[in-house]
Amino acid sequence: MIRVFSIVLLASIGFSVLGQNKPGTEVRIKKATGAIHLDGILDEADWSSADVAGGFYLNYPTDTLRANFGTEARFTFDDHHFYISYVCYDDEKPLIVQSMRRDFEWSLNDNVGIYMDPYNDYTNGFFFGISPYGVQREGTMSGSGVDDMGYNMNWDNKWFGEVKRYKDKWVAEISIPFKSFRYNNAANWNICIIRQDVKHNQVSSWIRTPIQNLPSSFPFSGKLIWETPPPLPGTNISLIPYSIVSSYTDKENNTPREVAPNTGFDAKVGITPSLNLDMTINPDFSTVDVDNQIVNLSRYEFQYPERRQFFLENSDLFSAAGFSTYTQPFFTRRIGLISDTSGALTRVPILYGARISGKIGSKWRLGAMNLLTGKKASLGLPAQNYSVAVVQRQVFSRSTLGFIFVNKQNDLNGDYDSTRFYNPSLLAEKSINGTTQTFLKKYNRIVGADFSLVTKNNRWGGKVYYHRSSDSYLPGSDYSSGLFIYQNRRNLQLNFGGVAIGPNFNADVGFMPGQYLYQGYYTPFVMGDIPLYPKSEKIVTHGPGFDLSPTYLPNGTLMEISNTYRYGFKFRNTATMMLKTTFNFQRLPSDFNPIYPFGDTTLLAGETYRWKEYSLMYSSDTRKLFTYKLLASGGEYYNGERIGIGGTVSYRVQPYGNFSVTWDYNDIRLPGVYGSAKILLLSPRLDLTLSRKVFLTSFLQYNDRYNNVNFNSRFQWRFRPASDFFIVYAENYIPSSFGTKNRSLVLKFTYWLNL
Repeated sequence: MIRVFSIVLLASIGFSVLGQNKPGTEVRIKKATGAIHLDGILDEADWSSADVAGGFYLNYPTDTLRANFGTEARFTFDDHHFYISYVCYDDEKPLIVQSMRRDFEWSLNDNVGIYMDPYNDYTNGFFFGISPYGVQREGTMSGSGVDDMGYNMNWDNKWFGEVKRYKDKWVAEISIPFKSFRYNNAANWNICIIRQDVKHNQVSSWIRTPIQNLPSSFPFSGKLIWETPPPLPGTNISLIPYSIVSSYTDKENNTPREVAPNTGFDAKVGITPSLNLDMTINPDFSTVDVDNQIVNLSRYEFQYPERRQFFLENSDLFSAAGFSTYTQPFFTRRIGLISDTSGALTRVPILYGARISGKIGSKWRLGAMNLLTGKKASLGLPAQNYSVAVVQRQVFSRSTLGFIFVNKQNDLNGDYDSTRFYNPSLLAEKSINGTTQTFLKKYNRIVGADFSLVTKNNRWGGKVYYHRSSDSYLPGSDYSSGLFIYQNRRNLQLNFGGVAIGPNFNADVGFMPGQYLYQGYYTPFVMGDIPLYPKSEKIVTHGPGFDLSPTYLPNGTLMEISNTYRYGFKFRNTATMMLKTTFNFQRLPSDFNPIYPFGDTTLLAGETYRWKEYSLMYSSDTRKLFTYKLLASGGEYYNGERIGIGGTVSYRVQPYGNFSVTWDYNDIRLPGVYGSAKILLLSPRLDLTLSRKVFLTSFLQYNDRYNNVNFNSRFQWRFRPASDFFIVYAENYIPSSFGTKNRSLVLKFTYWLNL
């Protein structure tokens, strides 16, 4: 009896192992013989005869079991569209959907989606997801999708989807026009199919993926085999014109109201199925989401994300050079956005832009971009031209070698004239024979090479780069270089390396926060996490982590240290908790007021400070209608003390939206004459989604650090795919009286036209 039981047990174990879908598992796609109607009812004959991608395995909260509720995906196509159907089996518990807003947050909504590499190069691709309410989400992928940095969901395009919900499942049908994404003539595509089941706190995938890896990453992809090649999309030209009427009133400067109509357009031209030309004339970004303000108590600039549509497709080509958080030589938010003399961010008109990007053959990618911004006398700015060119070659199986050239050219003649061109971004100070002189930056150029390594199983990877810059006011050039290596294992994620910047390296169009503090520096770093997986009914994973990062001047002088030690928990009810301790050391390279604009005395250059900070973060069960995230921090702060309390509370009316309040309060007390400050940022937000086509977002941002209240309300009607009507109202107030500083009203109409 024991022997029989053992044989049965071994057989079941063997069946489980053999039944797992491993990387490279194939599913075939056949051309449809009839029409596919998107209605969430799979009654077409082509769905009945299609191969089924099933047998989904859990990736989270464990990677050792099949999904409790199965998922099936099927594929077909015709001359114009790529079709996918999903059957998502379920129970009768209520679905979790935050709202019906497009581009929903993946981790907070039940959804299913495809992550596909239509170039068969395991490096770049697209994703398309849909929720049980038919809400769509799409974006681009880069770097094999092995980490969160490889996903850009701000990319927007035209595709279609419908869902029908049943008692024990929900069924989705989607149709993606071949003209809506890029691909080559590869006979097979790499695909990942992922289901996020929030209400059961489970993530499952068609290809079994170890828990330490993202199941959407291409090292853990299957193969979509085309029995006949996908069709060439033929003429692929899209014209996206816009018309706008705007009204602006500035009461602070007593200027009369300005009412101005305007028009412009974007165009997309498919040169080949995998190479695209984007053009824009007089673009308008007034309807782009307003940045969420933050309380930045560090000396470093904060990196806001790029959301403007023109810059998004193949954005990884242009942003991959350097290290994104340290030494990125090209950052598109430097174009068309500039700080005025008070430090406020202001728009600069872009007159035109052109960009070609995509893949050539099986191994090469290229990108070239040129934009011209107009002269803006009120900011002391001339016309400026921005050019960037990138070439990338795939080497080995999944690694890349890239080259980049960046040029910023200011339309300047003659020497420095403080009455005409005075914007800080144009000026450079240099000491000559003991005398400080001011020079105009007529141009800034960067040339460099980057090598990125990704192994087949994503266990090892890394990057090395070397860049040089040259400027009109400096003789010769200087360098920026960096190296990092990572190891990704079940119980250890380790990342170590460093960057080194020469004293005269300059990236005017880049994101390099360190270059504004130090004239040359080098920073080694090591970061690690040690996740543990207990046999617990409440905890999925917990474990320690650390970030260690000193900064030195080229002569070896230690300027700062930031060492963080943390311990985190992920719970089975979706809640999370993190405890942190940070040890800081700083030797100030210049005078600094840590409570600016408060306080009467600054900390002086050359002084040194050591302090410790502690924090606790807790995020509640995200499946509840009422959720909250709380952050408490405190400890020393330079030569004083700081207590901080922040968080977000939110209530969801599913699926019509939610109301939330976010706050960040800091009480900073420095000794004696240095002063103290109580800084509050408060932001209530109302997000309504009346349908999948009508959205209203209104929010207030009260920031007492800059004595301002900002109100923004945006109504959007998506009357056709990728075609919208907007009404945007914005106003800035004086907090004490709620008197108006300035206000604007924008009515904008955009239409996506395929030629």
